[in-house]
Amino acid sequence: MARALYLVAYDVCQPRRLAKVTRYFHSYRVAGQKSVPEIWVTPAERATIEADLLRMLKADEDRLQLIALDPRMQPRCMGQAESFGATHFCIT
Repeated sequence: MARALYLVAYDVCQPRRLAKVTRYFHSYRVAGQKSVPEIWVTPAERATIEADLLRMLKADEDRLQLIALDPRMQPRCMGQAESFGATHFCIT
């Protein structure tokens, strides 16, 4: 399955839920900021992530956006920012 790069942006109101979501994305993160990670996932992994987050988040309080990044676009990073650019990937 082909992997795709996504930008995840979230705003979780309750500190305990926020910590849980931050820890959750730690294993998927390839780059990005603290609450705006870049993840590189297969369609099956994305489906799992969406299902898990539906259980973790409170729809009436929290927000999360999962944005597919166009692979044809050249990232524009400033300061210490870096974008994921590996040609291969391995999860162990």
